[in-house]
Amino acid sequence: MATMDAEQPNKKRTDITEVLDQKVKAIPPRTGVYLMKDEKGAVIYVGKAKNLRSRIRSYFQGTDTRAMVPFLVSRVRDLDFVVTNTEKEAFLLENTLIKEHRPRYNVIFRDDKTYFSLRLDTRQDFPAFQLVRKTRKDGARYFGPYPSGLAAKDTLKYLHQLFPLRTCKDREFKTRRRPCIEYEIRNCVGPCVGLVGKEQYRKFIDDAVLFLEGRETKLLDLLRKRMAEAAESLEFEEAARLRDQVAAVETTVEKQRMVSADFKDQDVFGLYRDDDQVQVCILRIREGKTLGTKRFPSVRTAASDAEVLSSLLRQYYDAELFIPEEVVIPEAIEDGDILAEWLSEKRGKKADLIVPRRGPRRDLAGIARQNAEDIYRSERAVRMDEETAMALLRDKLHLHKLPRRIECFDISNLGGQLPVGSLVSFVDGKPDKSGYRLFHVRGVEGADDYAGMYEVLKRRYESRESLPDLLMVDGGRGQVGMAVTVLRELGIGNLDVIGLAKGSAPAGDAGDGRRRPSMKEQDHVYLAGRKDPVYLIKYPAALFFLQRIRDEAHRFAITHHRRRMEKRDVRSLLDDIPGVGAAKKKALLRHFGDIDSIRRVGPEELRQVTGITDRLAEEILRHLNPVDPA
Repeated sequence: MATMDAEQPNKKRTDITEVLDQKVKAIPPRTGVYLMKDEKGAVIYVGKAKNLRSRIRSYFQGTDTRAMVPFLVSRVRDLDFVVTNTEKEAFLLENTLIKEHRPRYNVIFRDDKTYFSLRLDTRQDFPAFQLVRKTRKDGARYFGPYPSGLAAKDTLKYLHQLFPLRTCKDREFKTRRRPCIEYEIRNCVGPCVGLVGKEQYRKFIDDAVLFLEGRETKLLDLLRKRMAEAAESLEFEEAARLRDQVAAVETTVEKQRMVSADFKDQDVFGLYRDDDQVQVCILRIREGKTLGTKRFPSVRTAASDAEVLSSLLRQYYDAELFIPEEVVIPEAIEDGDILAEWLSEKRGKKADLIVPRRGPRRDLAGIARQNAEDIYRSERAVRMDEETAMALLRDKLHLHKLPRRIECFDISNLGGQLPVGSLVSFVDGKPDKSGYRLFHVRGVEGADDYAGMYEVLKRRYESRESLPDLLMVDGGRGQVGMAVTVLRELGIGNLDVIGLAKGSAPAGDAGDGRRRPSMKEQDHVYLAGRKDPVYLIKYPAALFFLQRIRDEAHRFAITHHRRRMEKRDVRSLLDDIPGVGAAKKKALLRHFGDIDSIRRVGPEELRQVTGITDRLAEEILRHLNPVDPA
C-alpha cells in the first residue's frame, strides 16, 4: 500500500505531463501570447513569443535556463494561448493580461505612491498650482513628478516665494469678498477681489512655468528687462521687487545640478541585485538638470535583469503621462525595438531606448545603479532593525511567535460623542493599509472606552479570519482584559494580547528636601494574566516599534473622529434653520463652500442660491449670526 501511495503522485504528474505535451503539439508556430495556469485555473505566468510552440516547448524540454523556470513548470497544470498578427500586438496584449491577472511568476512592481506632481489648469482665468498624486489627461499641465512629497512641497514653496500667485482653493477663490493675509504680506496680488487683471496675472503664470521647465536663463532675461523698464518709468517700487525676484531665482538655480550638457529630458534606470532581491531606481533628468530619483520597493525574483527591466518599463510607462526623449537602461532587452516604438507612440514623437557603452550616458547609468544600491542597503538596514525589534518583543514579552503581523486598536471620542474605533495593521514593521479598518461604535452610550473596545474587537474577530500574530490595544490592564474576554467568548486561543499605556512612577524623596522622580515618564506594556506592567526602556528598538504602531492607530482614529464631528456640526447648524431642507442645504454648501463663508455674506448674495427667498435669507443669517443678549 505504501508503495502504491508513493507511486500515485508520480503517476498523476505523468498524466499531467502527457496532457501538456499534447497541448504543446497543438499550439501553432505563430506569434502570440501564452498563459500558464495552476491546478485552480489561476493564471501564474503570461508571456509572448514570435513562435509560440517553440517558446512553450523550451519550458518543458529544459532548454530555457532561467532560474525561475523549474519552479514555474512544477506548478503548471494547463496552458492557453492567443495568436496575434504582429509582435507589437503580442506586446500590447501581454501587457494587458499581466495587468488583469497579476500572475505570480511575472515581475510585478508596486509603486509606493509617495511621488507628487504640480498641476496647473491654464484654461482658468486665474489658475493656481495644485499638489496632486495622479496625473490625468484632463487638459491641465503637470510638472514633475518629484522624488518625494517634501521635494514637491519645497518646490511649491519656492514658487510662492518667487511669484505672487494665489494659494487658495477654487471654492475659496470664488466666495472671497476681501483679500486674505497672503495679500497683506505681499505673497499674492489679490486676484480673488479683482486687484490684478488677467493679463498681468498671466505674466506671473508664464514666469512660473519657465522656472518649472528649467528655462531659468530666459526667465532671468525677462525679469531683468522688466526691471529696467520699471526703472525707466520711475516705478522704483516695482523695479525693486523685480530685483529681489531675480536674486531669488538666481539663488534657487544655484542649488540645481547640471548633469547633461545637451539639455535633454532623460530617464536613466539603475538596477542592483542581491541574490534574488532586485532594487530599481530611476534618475530623472529634465532639461539637462537632475530632478531627483524615483525608487520602487525591491522585489524578490529569479528572473534575469533583462526580464526585470522589460517588465518595469512596460508597467511604468503604461501609467506615466510624461515620456522623456531618452530612456537609458543598463543592458539590452529582447523586445527593445518594440518597446521603443511603443514609447514613441505614447510620446507623440520619437523616444529612444539607449544602452550606453561609453560617454556621459554611461556615467549617468553608473550614478543610477549606485543610487539603487544605496537605497537597497538603506532599506535592508531598516528591515534588520525591525527584525531585531520583533525578536526583542518575542523574547522580552514571552510571545508565542515572532509578531510579524500586528493589529492595534484604539477608541476615540469626545465626551462620549460619536465614538470611533480604529484598527491598523502592520506587517514586518510596515503599515499594511489593506488591513486598516474603522468602526462606528453603535451600542455604547457615554464615554465608555471599555465597552467601545469590546464592541470593536468582537466585530473584528467574530469571523475568525486572518488572525494576527499579536493583538495590541492602546491602553492598560482594563483594555487588555477586555480583549482577552472577547477572544475567550469567541473561542480563539493562542493569540498574544498586549496593551501599551502611558504612565510615570511616583516621585521619591531625594533626601535633601527636594523631590525628584525615581523613573522618567515612559510607556509600559501590559500582558494578559500579569498584574504588573513590563518596562521596555532598556530596549528602545522594541519600545519605539510599539509606539509607532500605537501612534498610527491613534492618528487614524482621531482623524476620522474629527471628520465625523465636523460633518455633524455642519448638519446641525443648517438643519436647525426652519425652511432649509436637504436640497437647499446642499445648494448653499455647493455655492459658498462652508458655514463660515455663508456667515460672512449678505442677504442679496444668499438670494442668488436657488430656492432662497428674502425671508429665508434673513432667517439663515439670524441663525448663523445670533445677537449676544449682553
